[in-house]
Amino acid sequence: MRSFKNLSEQEILALAISLEEEDARIYGDFAEGLKADYPATAAILNEMLAEEDGHRHRLIELYRQKFGEHIPLIRRQDVQGFVHRKPIWLVRPLGLAAVRKQVELMELETTRFYETAARKATDAGIRQLLGDLAAEERKHSVLAEELESAQRKSGALEDEAATRKRLFVLQVIQPGLAGLMDGSVSTLAPLFAAAFATHDSWQTFLVGLAAGIGAGISMGFAEALSDDGSLTGRGRPWSRGVVCGLMTAIGGLGHTLPYLIPHIHTATAVAIVVVLVELAVIAWVRHRFMDTPLVSAVFQVVIGGLLVFLTGVLIGSS
Repeated sequence: MRSFKNLSEQEILALAISLEEEDARIYGDFAEGLKADYPATAAILNEMLAEEDGHRHRLIELYRQKFGEHIPLIRRQDVQGFVHRKPIWLVRPLGLAAVRKQVELMELETTRFYETAARKATDAGIRQLLGDLAAEERKHSVLAEELESAQRKSGALEDEAATRKRLFVLQVIQPGLAGLMDGSVSTLAPLFAAAFATHDSWQTFLVGLAAGIGAGISMGFAEALSDDGSLTGRGRPWSRGVVCGLMTAIGGLGHTLPYLIPHIHTATAVAIVVVLVELAVIAWVRHRFMDTPLVSAVFQVVIGGLLVFLTGVLIGSS
């Protein structure tokens, strides 16, 4: 790596051109990743991209006048003093808060680069352009810092908050709720069938453990393989699969753990209470995030759980 203080004016201009090209492409990637869900932020990023392109054209024009047509490839990673950037622009879906923070850091770093380069330059034309670009980048830094407040004033922030809630429901709540419902309800029949058939807490615990973990693995793979999220906006498939599988296992193990109590009747009574709590949680989540009327949600969940519970009791008692 080269030290910045040892760079010539030709190398400083070449580095500036490279920085503007990289920043413009990153802004383009940010805008592309956000345009579907956060169009207001994407529009601002496209404006910043256009301005970075304008800076690049001015730098290339001056470089051509001073040093000719060949521009050596000098990148930020070749020079000491630049902060390592995590490639979050490659991640999908993009996190809005992470993008805003990255934009602030990029603009701050570029501003400091131009200020330092302008002080180092001795050529009047180069010093003037670098100073002008430093002033423009300072405006960009303020814009990046005020991105959230400006959008709040325009109402775009409220729209994006609604979009974030919708994506959270699609990518986390829906697979998690599906898993919790499956784990809580589908494991009732084998668990209580084992309890009423064996009258043995440990054997019942083993059945519930196998049913809960097995259901979690099955539901996790089913969710992950259902779709890749590219058309539905449901996010990365394996993330959804992990959420769904984990919640399925939790739903099944919740009313299984009471059977670690040696006394079968006490364990069953505690397990029934846990089941009621699980069903209440499912009903509340459906009401809170899925806009289902609370009475309707409770009725649907309780009726389904009761039917499965009775099925297990009848089979276990036969």
